[in-house]
Amino acid sequence: MGPAKWLPDRMALAFQLDHLAIAAPDLTSGADFVRQCLGVEIPAGGSHPKMGTHNHFMRLGETEFLEVIAIDPSAPPPSQPRWYALDRHGERAPFLSTWILRTNDLDAACTVLPPSLGKPVTVSRGDLTWRITVPDDGSMPFEGAFPTIMQWPDGKTPGATMAERGCRLSKLTVNHPQAHEIEKTLLPLFTDRRVVFRNSSVVGIKAEIETPHGLRELG
Repeated sequence: MGPAKWLPDRMALAFQLDHLAIAAPDLTSGADFVRQCLGVEIPAGGSHPKMGTHNHFMRLGETEFLEVIAIDPSAPPPSQPRWYALDRHGERAPFLSTWILRTNDLDAACTVLPPSLGKPVTVSRGDLTWRITVPDDGSMPFEGAFPTIMQWPDGKTPGATMAERGCRLSKLTVNHPQAHEIEKTLLPLFTDRRVVFRNSSVVGIKAEIETPHGLRELG
């Protein structure tokens, strides 16, 4: 893994923080986790037929959002491993599993980032369709410390239209033994003062979020 290669159309390829994902064994426990950590209710979202999952979501900024995602027990098993390593988590308690960046050129992004991110796949929720990197085995590269990359149709993110709960992302800390290498790999295509990379033997991401009840932590 090394610094991203420079491409001429940097503006098209540049990454922006899109959302944070909480993996949960079920949506009820995931929503309870958000309530306990942030003191707010996260509304129901929809289902992802291709992956056999469903979610809840809410805004975290002008375009960013927070997602709770879990296996949908009413959906047929998908033909491939589910994304976000959900098949591997089992009954693990809800936790902030990864972060997702968006770009306007996902195919180009995949040529300059680690192949362990996986190839782009097309998924949907209701009438919304998008493309996102998913490894063939459904794993989370660098245990979720390296972001998943996605592309919304026509570059339009739905984050701004999601339910408002008065929460805003203040800081995201990425902990991993190779955190600084992850940061270098994303440069110069991604810079966000809210995102801090910290070399650590403990792997995981932590978010500090301003809420109606003050600054709270999600991890």
